[in-house]
Amino acid sequence: MKNIKIEKRIRLHRKIRSRISGTESRPRLTVFRSNEYIYAQLINDDTSVTLASANDLKIKGKTKTERAQEVGNAIAELAKKANITSVVFDRSGFKYGGRVKALADAARAAGLNF
Repeated sequence: MKNIKIEKRIRLHRKIRSRISGTESRPRLTVFRSNEYIYAQLINDDTSVTLASANDLKIKGKTKTERAQEVGNAIAELAKKANITSVVFDRSGFKYGGRVKALADAARAAGLNF
């Protein structure tokens, strides 16, 4: 039996994805949050290609929120290298708060527009 919270998040993610999609000029910044780590990807949905990705698997000795901020900074730097200034934010059904918000705020502060 699946967890009801996970089913609800997946249902919300499908609803969000039906409304947003990324293009080459404005890719989708998607976030996945596990219990221990956080992952971010820039995706062009027209060609189904991941343009850049970042995670906190190798960052040690910091809180989860601080690691999420570093991932936000890292994904923004990778976007700059790929000449991407504007993205569509996809929270993947997670509540916009805590680590998800920290990642988004750090990416905005590093120069991404969304």
